[in-house]
Amino acid sequence: MPEAVILDADEQRLAEMGYKQELNRSWSGFSNFAISFSIISILAGCFTTFGVGWNNGGPMAIAWGWPIVSIFILIIGLCMSELVSAFPTSGGIYWWASKLAGAKAGYYTGWLNLIGLLAIDASVAYGCATFFDLTLDIYSKSWAAGYSLTRVFIIFVIVLILVALVNIFSSHLLAVLNNISVWWHVAGASIIVAILLIAPNHHASASAVFTHTVNNTGFFGGHTGGIAFFLGVVPLSVILTQYTITGYDASAHLSEETHSAANSAAKGIWRSIFYSAIGGWILLLAFLFAVQDEGAVSAGGGGFTGGSVAIIFTQALTVNWASLVLAVATVGQFFCTVACMTSTTRMLFAFSRDGAVPGSRYWSKLNKNRVPVYGVVLSVVVAVLITLPAIVKVDIPVGNELVPSPVAFFAVVSIGVVGLYVAFAIPIFLRWKAGDSFTPGAWTLGKKYKWMCLVAVAEIAITSFIALMPTSTLGAPWYPGFGWANLKFVNYTPIVLGVMLLLLWIGWHLSAKKWFTGPKMTIGEPVAAEREIAPEFGGRT
Repeated sequence: MPEAVILDADEQRLAEMGYKQELNRSWSGFSNFAISFSIISILAGCFTTFGVGWNNGGPMAIAWGWPIVSIFILIIGLCMSELVSAFPTSGGIYWWASKLAGAKAGYYTGWLNLIGLLAIDASVAYGCATFFDLTLDIYSKSWAAGYSLTRVFIIFVIVLILVALVNIFSSHLLAVLNNISVWWHVAGASIIVAILLIAPNHHASASAVFTHTVNNTGFFGGHTGGIAFFLGVVPLSVILTQYTITGYDASAHLSEETHSAANSAAKGIWRSIFYSAIGGWILLLAFLFAVQDEGAVSAGGGGFTGGSVAIIFTQALTVNWASLVLAVATVGQFFCTVACMTSTTRMLFAFSRDGAVPGSRYWSKLNKNRVPVYGVVLSVVVAVLITLPAIVKVDIPVGNELVPSPVAFFAVVSIGVVGLYVAFAIPIFLRWKAGDSFTPGAWTLGKKYKWMCLVAVAEIAITSFIALMPTSTLGAPWYPGFGWANLKFVNYTPIVLGVMLLLLWIGWHLSAKKWFTGPKMTIGEPVAAEREIAPEFGGRT
């Protein structure tokens, strides 16, 4: 008779959901929080997309928009915390959707989530490369003279290779690095705020920070007031917050590697959002108060990723101080890229474990360190491929100059954000639809889910629609003079999103629905777990 295997509480819950413990469960609750906090990375999003807020509303839109949008994102996170507590598995939101509404819901949710994660991998790595190059640009005139999109792309590939090596080496090393990343972000952001408070000769007034407006879109004649401005321009600024505070589903994807996952992963999601929202607002206000010349920021900061903050720093700081600030942000963005790839490969591992991805047996294979090494390699390859359009030089008008900008790549970033948030919305809505028949885990919203889930879904619907809109008159087909020459300025997100959904629809109806049955069990039939979710949630009876 075989010897009985004694499972701890985490392994028992995983077994009830149908999986054996394969990944190395070595992460603490703090490490789980740390990876989501690192992916949100206020040293990444606040720097790389500051210009989005500035150009679409200016200081007022940033100062007031960040805290308001953050509250809604926190509600989304709280809804996801309840779900991960009930279902703490690496499949995360894909698994939740599958169990709440069946294989079809899981199929669409999983692919939207995976595509979003792969795009975010590329975006943060490209941002890291851009800021590394920008740091040297400010410090060295000869380096700045040789700027090219090709050079940035080469640095981007090097960043991806280094991040891949870190991910492949050890899951324990990843946990340590993410713990370090938290303190780097806290200390780094504090140092940057202190520099921006002390070093500048003077600061902007509170009135300038909280009331001044900017309209660099060209919409409505460039006016910065009235209903049209506040309804047609300012909403575009929400992408600054929405892009920065995302990726917190990492706490769910790493739940199979976390101790006391039902509690730790739930807290990891909402706490990472909460602390990032506070830290990010303080950091952004420091940027705004450091502005010396609003006109110069508006005229010279829109051409490339990080351009707006670079102008602010060079206005307010000496070369050495400005270089230090950018270097701190660059390292933070490297940590962010490491965490993003970890989250992506864990989701890819879980989705492949259930046979949903072509070549699944490779992406779900673990090396001796219990790391999905082939999944890491695939993530790098996809990131490089989807970022290739960034090499193409597109000169956009910024002030009186034409500045090279990877415009085509920005659509990939947008589709990543839309993909992730729409994927979040599906299980949140399904949890609301399930009502009181849903069996919560150790962490629960109680009756508050009834309004919080609806608010979360509404916020995602509105911000996703905003992400589809043109960002300037140059890319708006309904504006006079638009023609073939302006196609390079179009926001390609609606096209990419439409093609992606069409391919998923074709893939489901022609093939996937015949063989994809949702999560596959790697252990004996989880009778207890199935009783909790079947049949009202679409589980097997």
